Order: sequence, then structure tokens, then C-alpha cells
Amino acid sequence: MRTVNIAELKNRLSTYITYAKAGEEIIIRDRNRPVARLMPLVADELSDYELQMVASGQMRLAKKPWDPEAFLKLPIPTVKGNAGTQAILDDREESL
Repeated sequence: MRTVNIAELKNRLSTYITYAKAGEEIIIRDRNRPVARLMPLVADELSDYELQMVASGQMRLAKKPWDPEAFLKLPIPTVKGNAGTQAILDDREESL
């Protein structure tokens, strides 16, 4: 893992991007204090359109793979204090 101060990063950005493309992780420092991390984009299964969305900031890559079992174990949200919304949630639950 490499580290770099902001001034050097600004002067040699393309070099550090090349390092990231090669799989290295770079810690960016401001006055020797770590403030950010530049890391390679793992995009094996993304389309060109999705890569463009990531590059423009419209989409973020997941930090970990999707786990449907963990999702199904999450508690079902309820709304307290709003009878109308709770009635809709109850109706949805009954129709399942």
C-alpha cells in the first residue's frame, strides 16, 4: 500500500491512477494525516453504462456482495403514531 501527500498527488495524479489500475491501494494524506483512500475499481460484471454512472457519481459500487438471507432477517419496519400509514402497511402484509 502506498501513501501520498495531496501536493504530490496533484503533481503526479496520472502515476497514482496507474498504480490504482494495477490493483494497488493508495492512502492520501493531508499534512501527513490520512484523509482518503484511492483504490482500484472492481468492475468485472458492470456494463459500460454502469461504469459511466459510477464515474459520474450517480451510482456507487457495493462494499460487499449482496446477501439475500441477511436481508430477509432484517426486522420489518413499522410506523408508530401514524395510523394511516400503518393501515397501508398492514394491508400490504395481509395481501401477501
